[in-house]
Amino acid sequence: MNKTEFWNLINQSKSYEEERVEWLTEELSRRPINDIVDFEFIFQSYMNESYQSHLWGAAYLIMGGCSDDSFDYFRGWLISQGQEVYEKILKNPEFLANYLSDENLGEEGVPEYEEFLSVGFDAYTLKKDGDPEEWDERLYDEMLELLSQKGLADNNEIEFDWEDDDDLKAMFPALWERFGEDPLG
Repeated sequence: MNKTEFWNLINQSKSYEEERVEWLTEELSRRPINDIVDFEFIFQSYMNESYQSHLWGAAYLIMGGCSDDSFDYFRGWLISQGQEVYEKILKNPEFLANYLSDENLGEEGVPEYEEFLSVGFDAYTLKKDGDPEEWDERLYDEMLELLSQKGLADNNEIEFDWEDDDDLKAMFPALWERFGEDPLG
């Protein structure tokens, strides 16, 4: 699987709305193990690429706060929006001021998609074991080893370029105007 195929799957999954994660998991599980690992490798690469201070600041402003986990869910949501939106928001988070709407927010009314984070591993588990609902530490470690062999590295270093609301207001005037006094969270 390459990045074009990855984004095509993301786009195809959009038509399944509430069953999106289930469809994507099933679709991936029908493919060879290498495709599933490639999907997860590409997904994690985009998660790493989006681990940026300015993006975290935008998420913090929009939701009135953003923990480590919440930022992971936000980035899962961001990837789930497709390549064009992902790239626009990475380049300029102010795009979110016009983009966010009831139609593209998560179930809780915020731009988060926690379930999207586990699609690759769930598909791997389904392929290998037939039961993605049951956590399997052995399969998880196996997949991590395969990802490591492909060269996946963690990007867990971040240096914040903002400290408080005043910084965020200056960095993101359009987002501040829309969410500064009335965040989604």
